[in-house]
Amino acid sequence: MSDLTAFPITSRWPAKNPDIIQLYSLPTPNGVKVSIALEELGLAYEAHRIDFGNNDQKSPEFLSLNPNGRIPAIIDPNGPDGKPIGLFESGAILVYLAEKTGKLIPTGAAARYETLCWVMFQMGGVGPMFGQFGHFFKFAADKVANNSYPMERYRDEAKRLLSVLESRLEGRQWLMGDDYTIADIATYPWIEGARKFYGGADVLEYARFPNVMAWVDRGLGRPAAQRGIEIPTRD
Repeated sequence: MSDLTAFPITSRWPAKNPDIIQLYSLPTPNGVKVSIALEELGLAYEAHRIDFGNNDQKSPEFLSLNPNGRIPAIIDPNGPDGKPIGLFESGAILVYLAEKTGKLIPTGAAARYETLCWVMFQMGGVGPMFGQFGHFFKFAADKVANNSYPMERYRDEAKRLLSVLESRLEGRQWLMGDDYTIADIATYPWIEGARKFYGGADVLEYARFPNVMAWVDRGLGRPAAQRGIEIPTRD
């Protein structure tokens, strides 16, 4: 049986089965990237809910695994050279899981790097811009009631990014064509999050992006996504 006592986070969220991947997350657009990937890959894992309402992400135990205090994070007891490894940042975790299994990422070098470009596009563009849009549109609307600039800035940048995706998906089923990859898993939960959680579909003019919306629905229709998008379960 694996010994995870070197990871202080396990003192607060003990592993029932320390021989499988430990996921510390919440069903947010960032969090479900990893649970969807784990479900797609068929990897055994145990999910631990990090409750933002209790500031779990700022606890010393969680910060011991991710100093940045953000979900998701994982511990893989069977990491490189058979040793446990802790990882944070959703993009890095997706790359790790794909390379660990040899799935959800092309084997050819050129296609692999192209896939990573689209993962980074999400990490550096879609996630931050959609997140800021949602903040000002839903959570801080009262604070910017007399200044429309913040919401408009992030709204317009989100729409620009949707235009990039719309063009990329013309004639393609997935971002890499016929192959479903971590680039898709990284990205479509954010588009769905802005629609479902932020209620921003009309403001972002989703109807103008039929390729994007069809792609989101294809992704969400996958059985692994339907399971992963609800993990960890909501209280």
